[in-house]
Amino acid sequence: MGIQVALRHRTIYRYDMAVSLGPQIIRLRPGLHCRTPILSYSLDVTPSEHSLKWQLDPSSNQVARLVFQNKTNEFAVDVNLIADLSPINPFEFLLDPAVEEYPFTYGADLAADLYPYLMVDPPGPLLRMFLESCRDQRTGTVNLLLTLNRKVRDEISYVTRLEYGIQTSEETLEKRSGSCRDSALLLVECLRNLGIAARFVSGYLIQLAEEKAELTSANGGPQADSADLHAWAEAFFPGGGWIGLDPTSGFLVGEGHIPLACTSSASQAAPISGTVERESTDFSHEMSVRRVNDSRPRPQGDAEAQWLRIRQVAHRVDADLEAHDVRLTMGGEPTYVGIDEPESAQWNIDALGDDKGPEAWF
Repeated sequence: MGIQVALRHRTIYRYDMAVSLGPQIIRLRPGLHCRTPILSYSLDVTPSEHSLKWQLDPSSNQVARLVFQNKTNEFAVDVNLIADLSPINPFEFLLDPAVEEYPFTYGADLAADLYPYLMVDPPGPLLRMFLESCRDQRTGTVNLLLTLNRKVRDEISYVTRLEYGIQTSEETLEKRSGSCRDSALLLVECLRNLGIAARFVSGYLIQLAEEKAELTSANGGPQADSADLHAWAEAFFPGGGWIGLDPTSGFLVGEGHIPLACTSSASQAAPISGTVERESTDFSHEMSVRRVNDSRPRPQGDAEAQWLRIRQVAHRVDADLEAHDVRLTMGGEPTYVGIDEPESAQWNIDALGDDKGPEAWF
């Protein structure tokens, strides 16, 4: 069993007047192929007067479809789950011999099934240039994946982008920066242009602070465990199945990546989608994570403050004992030794003996 963490994700839309909500689709449940064990899961929605149906969408994602009965001033979605972050080896897969070397082609039947994940518009000039070093070069398939994943990480600077939507690959390459969803889309289009089936993934990313050494954040304080909505890509290979690639970090996905929606089109992976009578006037988004079975030693940086509090408590206890005239003594208990046989066991190691009994104490 690994480290168990409880994650809470709360999204709230508040309106300046009661509005009618159309059907809402919520894509916030871990996917069926999630490799991280999910020990518990709950989804709570406000207003409570609604009907909720769990469904599988065309990509086999678990989605909740909600229909609301009355108008409301607030629409809130609250997700709680417990995940077991047991270490995962991201390289624990075996490719079929036919696809171990790149370039390769999918079989006709498989290619038909993967058609939505192979469709891509002709690349623009910047994307063609970006892929130039990867085209028509015979190499190991896994090596190609790792190289391309790191190439996106190294050439596209990560930025937090709050604007709605996803940049095109040409925009991302022109700006040389983008959010995680922008880098994920770029990687998906790179893979498809190389003839590799790929899909867009949105999910949770849980990151734990170091176990053995204290980490410091940019402001110098201790780094805490964190959870965020994130995006990455998955590529399909016979024998290996869907393999996750995170172009933001340049690594394969691990136990901290919890997929929620895997789709052929990034526009179909929004955590919440639906219609509303009018735009929301206020939006808030909160996410927190805590360890359920936390056995870590306390950070060394807090040791001095902890000892100071301990000493303060000890001084208060001493003052209370003195004020109430409480006195302690040690070594004052009576000891009995038989004068006639001082070496006898009953007077040395045995609790009782022929001459040593209850009457001997009086």
